[in-house]
Amino acid sequence: MGGTALPACSHLPLATGIGLRAAHHERVSAERPKIAWLEVHTENFLGGGATPALLESLRDCYAISLHGVGLSLGSAGGLDEDHLSRIAALVKRIDPAAVSDHVSWSVTGGVYFNDLLPIPYDEEALGVIARNVMRFQEAIDRPVMVENPSTYLRHAQSDRAEPQFLAELCQRSGCGLLLDVNNVFVSTENHGDDARAYLAAVAHLPIGEIHLSGHHLCQIGNRSIRIDDHGSPVADQVWALYDHSLALIGPRPTLIEWDSALPPLEALLAEAGKAQIRLARIA
Repeated sequence: MGGTALPACSHLPLATGIGLRAAHHERVSAERPKIAWLEVHTENFLGGGATPALLESLRDCYAISLHGVGLSLGSAGGLDEDHLSRIAALVKRIDPAAVSDHVSWSVTGGVYFNDLLPIPYDEEALGVIARNVMRFQEAIDRPVMVENPSTYLRHAQSDRAEPQFLAELCQRSGCGLLLDVNNVFVSTENHGDDARAYLAAVAHLPIGEIHLSGHHLCQIGNRSIRIDDHGSPVADQVWALYDHSLALIGPRPTLIEWDSALPPLEALLAEAGKAQIRLARIA
């Protein structure tokens, strides 16, 4: 089993958190449910007004994690400096316990796509994303985490497996890994790979946080594909893979992510409770 000490990229409590979405802002603000930490999508809090103020008001009760979805770390043209400066201002204002984004791209030629698109796993892409991650860290003056993606097709030019790519990215840039266990399950099932072998290959990396979420199985032509939609409870197979992850790396701050078909707050907290029981067994 790995140690319990968290890497420098995370100052979150060794407990479960939930993703805070707009539908639950009012209740969480008024009722302050018993949960250790909250994670929000960074881009939803970059303006003025009520939303950043909400995070400031919640800091006394909860550790806050900023999870970006729009920085496009895999873009060959580099990062949008205006976007980056707004993130840096929010980090300074909120002083979050963790900051993260994705191993993906979503911007080209000034056009933003409403998705987190996969990058090839080769030397050129590694150089691009490593430079962008280092620029990100320089701008906010702290190490960040990057999240492994859910994938459905492979790039023909990829010359290394995803765990090796992530390991090289962490080594080159000094970032940590946000291990999304649902994404590991979805991707390995879609590609016919071994999820436990994947976890063994990344267990030594500086993992500062774990994500759990739901997905659904659909049929496209003659192919069954698992789609990472964050719209349902965590699947039994993903819970089993989470247990295996904890056995490999030790306890890690764990988030329940739920973004579509959002349930009542009580259901979200109940999912977090399931993860907390598992964490407590090995803490």
